[in-house]
Amino acid sequence: MSLYKNLFKQTAIYGIATVVPRMFSFLLTPLYTDLLPEDEYGEVSIIFSWMVLFNVILAYGMETSFFRFYSNAQDKNTVQGTSTVSLFWSSILFLAVALLARNYLASASGINVNYIVYTIWVLVLDALVIIPFSKLRAEGRPMYYAAIKIGNVAVNLGLNVFFLVYLPKLAQAYPGSIIETMYVPGFQIGYIFIANLIASLLTFIVLIPHYFKISWHIDKELWKRMMRYSLPVLVAGIAFAINETFDRIILKNLLPQNIAEAEVGIYSACYKLAIFMTLFATAFRLGIEPFFFSHAKNENAPQTYAMITKYFVVFGSVILLVVVVFSDFLKELIIRDKAYWEGMKVVPLIIIANFFLGIYHNLSVWYKLSDKTKIGAYISIVGALITLALNYALIPQYSYMGSAIATIAAYGTMMGLSFILGSRYYPIPYDIKMISLYLGISVIFSLVYFYQFRGSYIVGGAMLLFFGVFIYLNEKDKLLRIIRRR
Repeated sequence: MSLYKNLFKQTAIYGIATVVPRMFSFLLTPLYTDLLPEDEYGEVSIIFSWMVLFNVILAYGMETSFFRFYSNAQDKNTVQGTSTVSLFWSSILFLAVALLARNYLASASGINVNYIVYTIWVLVLDALVIIPFSKLRAEGRPMYYAAIKIGNVAVNLGLNVFFLVYLPKLAQAYPGSIIETMYVPGFQIGYIFIANLIASLLTFIVLIPHYFKISWHIDKELWKRMMRYSLPVLVAGIAFAINETFDRIILKNLLPQNIAEAEVGIYSACYKLAIFMTLFATAFRLGIEPFFFSHAKNENAPQTYAMITKYFVVFGSVILLVVVVFSDFLKELIIRDKAYWEGMKVVPLIIIANFFLGIYHNLSVWYKLSDKTKIGAYISIVGALITLALNYALIPQYSYMGSAIATIAAYGTMMGLSFILGSRYYPIPYDIKMISLYLGISVIFSLVYFYQFRGSYIVGGAMLLFFGVFIYLNEKDKLLRIIRRR
């Protein structure tokens, strides 16, 4: 089987591991928007935004560092042990400090202290499974990886449905029972985080055998080298978290208090329509990242990376246009409460922004393979500065539309910078002409359709047909060669 077929097969399995859990999570959006007012959904979104940032901090780039050193290590057990023990003790330290400071954190953030405690435990449990999950990916065990990921989200979804939908009814039906004592009126947000906590705990229990198979010893020299590699990744990750989630936090702080959380809720709900692009980009990254490192010494590696990036853009362009054309249909499935629909105007910008981010991740191979992660950090910092500056400049006048503009500007800039710098430090022969054509046509068609012909499926269908034929005429021979290659 050809290299490409193996790669796409593994990416498809990681796609299942990504798509199925995200689709389960996706089902939570109509549940939350049906049961929670916009301001409460906004509060949940803000807490999840903080969680993204602290997930990055608690991982401190060790996942990427693990792949970098594991792929070339003669003693892979030492890499496993060093990275696992490092993350274990840093997580325990965070747990102790954060629990002691929980009241201060609650006061500073304006978040209920109970929600803070649940969040701390979820963050720690998620940090403790980073290396076990990474090992599964490095060893080429995507099926087991997928089963655990899907199980985690299935438990989370099931508990959310139980706590938010059935528990109130059961408590009313069986007064004086244990079920009634479990139910706390007005505690919907708390139940959301309890469900997350239980799912994370069960995932940790499934993966805990990893901790009994490693040597509880840190190789100090290896650890120093891993940290030198991972710290720039941490900086880049923090900048990424700012790009990804801080718009919600800034929205809450800059908008009038009486509408802030409701606006955050509307924006966060409509942002969910970008999930199809996010799923595709995440699945692709999960399958590609181990491959990038393992294939780096191959003499035709640059040509392979160029081909992979091109077909990422091809498939991503189709997803972009399809989701934008059918966005009004999708919103009725995902966001059933019409109070949230006023935020639909951000959808094309957010999907395009996430497409740019996916391309950036594909382009970023050069600084990971050339050990220039510092440059990757600088690129992410530039993106974060653009995010912060444009959000602060635009939100007072344009609300969440300003956040959407900031997001597309930040990711577009990061994509461009990575390409320019990569051409200098690690030249890859990208098919610039065709990549630019696919990207440009899909973006222009999406914007023109949504803001000029929205709701006209004849126009949208004609655009999709034209674009599909254009791709077919240009790529059919190459795709057939890849499929037939042995």
